[in-house]
Amino acid sequence: MAMLEIVDFGKRFTIHHLGKTMPAIQNINLSLEAGEFIGIVGKSGSGKSTILKSIYRTYLPDEGKIMYDSERFGEVDLAQISERQMLYLRKYEIGYVSQFLSVMPRTTCRQLVTNALLEMGESVAVARGEAEKALAHFELDPKLWDSYPNTFSGGEKLRLNIAMATVKKPRLLLLDEPTASLDQQSKIKVREIIEKLKKQGTTLVGIFHDIEFMDGLCDKVYDMQTRQLTITKEVVSHES
Repeated sequence: MAMLEIVDFGKRFTIHHLGKTMPAIQNINLSLEAGEFIGIVGKSGSGKSTILKSIYRTYLPDEGKIMYDSERFGEVDLAQISERQMLYLRKYEIGYVSQFLSVMPRTTCRQLVTNALLEMGESVAVARGEAEKALAHFELDPKLWDSYPNTFSGGEKLRLNIAMATVKKPRLLLLDEPTASLDQQSKIKVREIIEKLKKQGTTLVGIFHDIEFMDGLCDKVYDMQTRQLTITKEVVSHES
């Protein structure tokens, strides 16, 4: 059974002031096994982010199915499960990293990463320790750890966003242009954590404009223009 299978997926958006409903994407079919990394490529506006947001249920599909093999619930259609089930999956199984940071106000950088683990049931001591390791790995200055992220630069916010998602070691991780505003050294850090997560068996779906960054990381590439799925390398099976 595939970890994730998207079948005949389609999404429309309504432009209210024009009174029109426009198709965003149609006829998307792709699947990936546990431990695989699929990269989605295509020009701006082709619907790449729409796919990721629909997997995460920020958007609801208008057509098709998004089948996910949940550790807790078994095989489910992410478009049809209850809000309670989806909240559980976001907390324990599915992570999402975008190029934008949206967090609770008046919560420090250290607290945000620590809270990501506390809500999964980790002890305070373990959560704090793992949070500090994650912040250090992404080279966020320790002077910033007890500051509020609204004072951070774009690159610092993005590194915090990635730390919050990856510290939880999700089964499925969605990456929506996570290197968009990062310098080369920070991109290397992101690549290192993706490689580590892959070795641990995490399944990943990613959007990257930096094709060189994807080289050697992705097992499959899905082209939005051709609707073709290309296998880029042999996949090694992972122990769960």
